[in-house]
Parts: sequence; C-alpha cells; structure tokens
Amino acid sequence: MDLSFLPASVVTTLVSTGTVALAEIGDKTQLLALLLAARFRKPWPIIAGILVATLLNHALAAWFGTLVAQWLQPQVLRWIVAASFLAVALWTLKPDRLDDEPQFSARGAFLATTIAFFFAEIGDKTQVATVLLATRYEPLWAVIAGTTVGMLLANVPVALLGSRFADRLPLKTARYVAATVFAALAIWVAVRGIG
Repeated sequence: MDLSFLPASVVTTLVSTGTVALAEIGDKTQLLALLLAARFRKPWPIIAGILVATLLNHALAAWFGTLVAQWLQPQVLRWIVAASFLAVALWTLKPDRLDDEPQFSARGAFLATTIAFFFAEIGDKTQVATVLLATRYEPLWAVIAGTTVGMLLANVPVALLGSRFADRLPLKTARYVAATVFAALAIWVAVRGIG
C-alpha cells in the first residue's frame, strides 16, 4: 500500500499504532489491565495510569532507539533491526500470562496502575517494538504517540469491559496477525534498509 501522499509523521503514527495494538493483544500487560479492572473496578484511573506509564516507558524506549541508530553504521543497524523484528514476530506467537499476581498498595487505582504498567513494560514486546520503530521511523514524537495509542487501543476496552470482553478476544488469531506484521517489518527493513 502506497502511503507516500501522507506526511511522514502520519505514516509513522499509523505504523506504530497498528504494530503495538496488534502486539499487545493477549500480552501480559493486557492481563494486568484485566486484573486491575477486577481489583479496583474504576476504569478511568486505570486508563489514566496506563497512559502515563506508557508515555514514560515508550518515550525512554524510543529515545534509546534513536541513540542506537546513531551509534551503528546503517548496514549493521539494518540487519540488527530486521533480525530483531523477526525475533519479536516469533516471540509474539508465544502467549503471555501473569506469573504472579502483583501486590498493590491501597493508594489507589491510578498510582497502582502507573507503577505496575511501567515496570511490566520493561523488556516487553511492545517496548522492544518501540525501540525498533524509533530506529526506523521519524519523527520520534510520532513513534511515541503511535505506540501509546496502540497500547490504549488494546487495553482501554479491557479496563472498561473487564473479563466479559477479554473472554471473547480471538487471542490466537491476534497473535498470528501480530507475528505476521512483525515478520513483514523484518522483511521490509531487510529489503529497503533503514531511513
């Protein structure tokens, strides 16, 4: 699909949003949103916490991605990014689960969600995807905006509708679609390069 008629920032935002929204389906942070919704039964503070945590986490990840892009030669970076997208594609096929139920303080849904989501995202698929997207797409703010919107698209319905909605998600199909998107990005970078 030719999107060359759109400004680069719009293309970057759309690619980042779609990539992260698909990768997030069935992810542990989506399970965390379900757990928080069941625990606090207050969706709006949970949604606000997801927003703040994602903005902070993905801004750091995107900034790191731009630093990596500056340190490495374009050909080396091209193959590292392509291999990383392929690795994330394979990783996406493995369903996530929460290993231990996190312990939340009584300070409220917003604070608990912000802290839990920030730490749950460290080293997660969507954080890795944000680093990779920042090495490939510009401007940086559009990557951060897109990945944040992608997280919200996947997690807001869970926070609003709780377990009734989560039980109806076709998680297996969503994982395959997300894996295909990451594999396509790997091929795209391998063929077209970075930049």
